Amino acid sequence: MNSKKSSSNLASQAAKSLSSKGASVTQKSLAASVLSQRNSHKQTGAAMENKASQVLRSIKYSTQTKSFAASVLSQSNKSR
Repeated sequence: MNSKKSSSNLASQAAKSLSSKGASVTQKSLAASVLSQRNSHKQTGAAMENKASQVLRSIKYSTQTKSFAASVLSQSNKSR
């Protein structure tokens, strides 16, 4: 089990992204995952791990989106 949680600063940025009209669907999806892991010990699911990994390998995503992706991956199931 992974006991890491999203930081309050990153969670605040994620909340702003969710209400932003300019945020991509991918960014909002990752932001939602960041928020869901803020005050719980939830782990990232396999599908979200895959999405986050793809975001980090791509050059087309913003720094903000990549920050969310990195946070999501840091809270993944290490045995998977």
